[in-house]
This record gives sequence, C-alpha cells and structure tokens, in this order.
Amino acid sequence: MRSGWIIGVLIACLLAATSASAEGGYDLWLRYRPLPPTSAATVRAHAGAIVTQEADPRIASAKAELIRAVEGLAGTAPTSDAVMRPGAILLGTPARSPLVRQLGLPLAGLGNEGYVIRSVVIAGSPTIVVAANDGAGVLYGAFALIRHLQRGDPIDRIALQSRPEVGLRVLNHWDNLDRQVERGYAGQSIWDWWRLPGQTDARYTDYARANASIGINGAVLNNVNAKADSLTTPYIAKAAAVADVLRPWGMKVYLSARFSAPIELGGLKTADPLDPAVARWWRGKADEIYRAIPDFGGFLVKANSEGQPGPRDYRRSHADGANMLAAAVAPHGGVVMWRAFVYADTDPEDRAKQAYTEFKPLDGRFADNVIVQVKNGPIDFQPREPFHPLFGAMPKTPLMIEFQITKEYLGFATHLAYLGPLFAETLAADTYGKGRGSTVARVIDGSLDGHRLTGMAGVANIGTDRNWAGSIFDQANWYAFGRLAWDPRAKPDAIAADWAAATFTPDPRFLAPTVAAMMRSREAVVDYMTPLGLAHLMATGHHYGPGPWVADLARPEWNPVYYHRADANGIGFDRTRTGSNALAQYAPPVASRFADPKTIDEQYLLWFHHVPWDHRMADGATLWDTLVRRYDRGVAQVADTRDTWARLKPFVDAERHGRTADALRVQLEEAQWWRDASIAYFASLSRRPLPAGLPPPAHPLDWYKAQRFPWAPGNPQ
Repeated sequence: MRSGWIIGVLIACLLAATSASAEGGYDLWLRYRPLPPTSAATVRAHAGAIVTQEADPRIASAKAELIRAVEGLAGTAPTSDAVMRPGAILLGTPARSPLVRQLGLPLAGLGNEGYVIRSVVIAGSPTIVVAANDGAGVLYGAFALIRHLQRGDPIDRIALQSRPEVGLRVLNHWDNLDRQVERGYAGQSIWDWWRLPGQTDARYTDYARANASIGINGAVLNNVNAKADSLTTPYIAKAAAVADVLRPWGMKVYLSARFSAPIELGGLKTADPLDPAVARWWRGKADEIYRAIPDFGGFLVKANSEGQPGPRDYRRSHADGANMLAAAVAPHGGVVMWRAFVYADTDPEDRAKQAYTEFKPLDGRFADNVIVQVKNGPIDFQPREPFHPLFGAMPKTPLMIEFQITKEYLGFATHLAYLGPLFAETLAADTYGKGRGSTVARVIDGSLDGHRLTGMAGVANIGTDRNWAGSIFDQANWYAFGRLAWDPRAKPDAIAADWAAATFTPDPRFLAPTVAAMMRSREAVVDYMTPLGLAHLMATGHHYGPGPWVADLARPEWNPVYYHRADANGIGFDRTRTGSNALAQYAPPVASRFADPKTIDEQYLLWFHHVPWDHRMADGATLWDTLVRRYDRGVAQVADTRDTWARLKPFVDAERHGRTADALRVQLEEAQWWRDASIAYFASLSRRPLPAGLPPPAHPLDWYKAQRFPWAPGNPQ
C-alpha cells in the first residue's frame, strides 16, 4: 500500500514538474532563454555587474530586469553594486550619478524618456552605460539593451540612441468591473476589482514589465462604456493600488469617466458641462483622485456614442464637455482624451461621415490639455479602412490615433493576423493636410502642426489566459503597437522579427519563414473577409463570422447590407459626389485619387464606389471574378501558413507549437466558411458563374444564414 502511495506521489511530482517547465506563453517576449555558448560568454564578459548610484524606483526596475535577463541568457547572475568593476553595466542619469555625469553623453534633446547606450571605458574598465535624463529613459534603455542581447547582437561596441516620437502611449482596457472584457478574447480582465485594493496579483507586475519593455507608459483601466462606480471612493482606492504596482515601471493609470457621474454619484439634476455645480463636482472628484494617485494621468471619455451620455444631451458641444473636464484635471497636470467615435443615428446618409461632421467645426476650441482620440479609420476597426478624414483636417487640435489590438473584426484570438502592417499602413498614409508628406504619423507625433500633446492608444487584447492574449501570435500585436507608438515610422517586418526572435528563437531558419507568414497574414484576413474595400460584413452584435445578408435590424447602419449595397447590378458604397460625398472630407489630392474607379487603389475600390459586377479591373478581369479569386486567395494563404508552421516544429516547444497548429486549423476552417458563405450570398445577387476551376460553396446559402452564435466571447449580452 505504502509503495503505491510513494509511486503516486512521484508521478504527481513528475507531472507538476512537467507542467511547470512547459511553455504556455506567459513569459511573452521576455523569456530570456540561454543563448548559444559563444554569445552567452560575451554577455557574461560585459555584464558581470549591474551598477547604479541612484534610488529611483524605475532605475531599480531596470536593474532588476537586467539581472533577470543576463541570468537567463548567460546562465550567471550579475552582481548588484554601486562600485564599478570590469565588465559592468552602468545605469543612471547625469543629474544624480557622478559616473554618468563625467561621460558627457549626448542626452540633450532626448527628453525624459529617451536614452543613450554606449560602450565606454571607466577607470580603465570596459563598461556599457545606459544613460538618460530621467529614470524613465534609463528603464527604456535597459530594455533596448536586453532586446539587443536577445538577438545575439555584438555588444563590445554598442552605440544605441532613441527617444519616443509620441508622448502618450496608452493601452485602453475595455474591462468591466465584473471582469468581463468587452471585445476581449483572452479570458477575464486581469484587474480583480473584487479583491483590490487589499490584494494585488503578481500578474500586474509582469504586465507592467511587458509594457515597459516596448515603451507603453499608460493604461486606462476600465471600459469606455464606463460605469459611474469607477469614480467612487472605494474604486479610486482600488485604482490607486494598481497604480502603485505600475509606477516603478514607468506607467500611469487613467480612468474612463462616465459623463453623467454628477447625477449618478453627486445627486445633481444635470450633467450640463456649463453648469457651475457640475464643474465644481468634477473639480472635487479630480482632487479626490489625485490625493490617492498623485501621478494620475487623466480621463478618457466616450460621449454621445452608442447610447453613452454626453454634452450634446444638453445642446453643448464636445469641446464644452472636454474643456470642463480638462479644467478639473489641469491643476494636477492631467489630460483628457476625448474620443471622436460618435456612432449615433445622426447622419443616416453615411456613418463614415459622422465624426468629421461633429468634430471638424470644433478645431481650435479644445483646451490645451485635451487631445481628441480618433480611430484609425472612419467606420470601426475593420480589417482594412482608409485613414480617418479627421487626420490632417484639424490642425489646431492635438489628435491621438486609436487602434484596436484586440481582433474584434479579424477573427478574434483564433485567427493569426499580425496587425503591424495595418498599423503601419495607416500611419504612413498621406493626408495632404499641409501638402505632400503630411502623413498620419506626422499628425499624431505633433510634428505637422507643432503640437506638444501627442498620443497613440490601443484597445488592449489582454486577459487572464495563460498566454495573456488568447494565442501566442496575438502577443505580437500588443508588441507591435508598443514599438510603433514609440516610433510610428518603424518597419513592421523588423518589429515582427524582433518579436519572433525573443518569443521563440533568433535562428534565421525559423525567423525568415515566420516573419514572412506574419507579414502576409493580415492581408489574408482581408481577402477572405472583406476584399476590395468591402467592410462590416460580420454577423451583427458579436461580429463573429460572415453575415453580409443581414438586413432586418432597426437602424440602417446596424445592417451589413448598408455597407456593401450589393444588388443585381453591382456592389459597393458610393461615397463620391453621386453618393454620400464622404470623399469631400478628405484633402483634394486624396479625394481626387480615390474618386475614379479606374485609378483608385483596388484595395479601396468598393469602399468608395458602387461598381457593376462586370467592371474591368486593372488586369482586365471582371470585378466578380476578381472578388471570388480574392476570397480564394485568402483561404490559400491560411493553408500555406498552416503548412509553414508544421515545418517549423523542430524550432518550437511542443505546447506552443501544438496550440498554434490547432488555431491555424480552426482559422483555415473558418476562412473557408467565410469564403463559401460570402460567395454564396453575392452569387445570389450577381447571378454569375464562378471563375473556371474554382469550387462552389459547400452548402446552399440558407445553411449559412441559419448559423447562430448566441454566446460568442467578448459580446455584451
């Protein structure tokens, strides 16, 4: 009996050890697995000690992370000291470190978050110095050095220098107080409001580490569809506990504010922003928050959109509402991020025109500490949209761009869709706001119009799943957002290579095919979901799966048929002068480029034009044949990625390889579903045969229409 018990214990211990050593993705791109022997020896020779002479908590975080990284990469823990020795890494600022001060490094113009990394000699000893004007810059420099080490790059003559181009680099968590995450596909919210403030989770620190490693410096903790409870005293204490964990990693916390909170919490009869009692209530609330969180970043506000209360309820403008809140946080150095997403039944002609119509007349009327947060495109985070017409159209107002990292419209967490190309495509788009070269990147980094308040926001894809993001490759979108927020002109393929090297292996035999597949993946999703400029064809509500036939919802713009306008004659939304004239919201050079269906980039054709099924494309094929072939191309690309991943099995641990292989299998099935359902529906309208050699849909159209998914994740019930 006893021997059986012992065997059972041994088996349990073995299983526990196996589970502990298995790679579930929790470490993200901060895995710090051993380098090849030669590279590891080089790291040991140059990182035998981590030296700092300062007590800044952010520099302490930098030192702790470097010790952790060197121990993992080189197999030996460096010493921690304030005394120089050969082969040391020195961290510090010239203001507080005599050793750094004497080096005279080129820190002017780098601000508080930029850094310099150099190989130097101090007292005859070779040293790597990570220097900045402030602790935040030292922290970011330490992670840049770690990234250099992870790639196995030489460090004996290292010379790196960088500063962020954008000031506010913020994750927007659409997390509710009950831990449900709206449009989240990676489990519950990581913020356990029920247990806060008394109990914080170690995951909060790891979250902050990951963000610091890619330069993200802020987090909005709660959903933009905010509850007033978030501003009550108990919840302010909970937010303060989170802020205490994030602060040593260079992050500020923000809160989404419900505009009607003075009524719901303060007992007022109005939330009119011009009412003195309302302004007084918000000033008192801001004072209360800053007493608990001295470095509180400010408020994010969604107003008069999708039923949320706002200033227009009182016949006031968005500027009136934003400026009232801005006055409340201004004495504390806070900002207001006011969303320009105004999805309401106010412009039935064309939903894409609503934000421009409401915000363009307000240019120059916002307070200095207000920044207007504009989605990357004029509809709603579609697989592909043209850039939002507000970019380049409000030169007197700071604008920050809002991307969606969580893949609400790109297959949730199951589909591999690297969004670096989507982000970069938008940032590189030329608005012509001040002539050629007026890119979206120049709008949001302030260089085009001379704004000092700048920002980029990303709707987070983070949850309690072991791998944080629902799938391993969805981690890359969090990573890419941070890197592009730091440098909007960075190349998405280089970012993908850095992520893949740190997350898996820097072996070029793995990196080359993996990066190539990542760079093609978003275009594949566009092809099998919304090719040639189509948009919003997803089933309504949960946005899962195809639903281009939906036409029975109360408001026109709730229905996918509103967006594609397909009929027996053709397909596409006419946004030219003969249609909604949304083109007029763009600068003339942009509008003229989009205006002609014969010259427009075909990726936007059906966004701006309703064209006949037999319209001839640039290669001479008909629109119908091209549309069907695009659907086919998307499916084929997913199949190719699945096969590529199978060949890469020797380079990846079994758990992460298997999980990704499973996801790719599901993606291929769903891409085929998208292809077949869409073709079945559009064929019923066009009444044209499929191009020769292409298979028909697997089921009749009614079968696809009958599919129901009442409990899709991330969908508010």
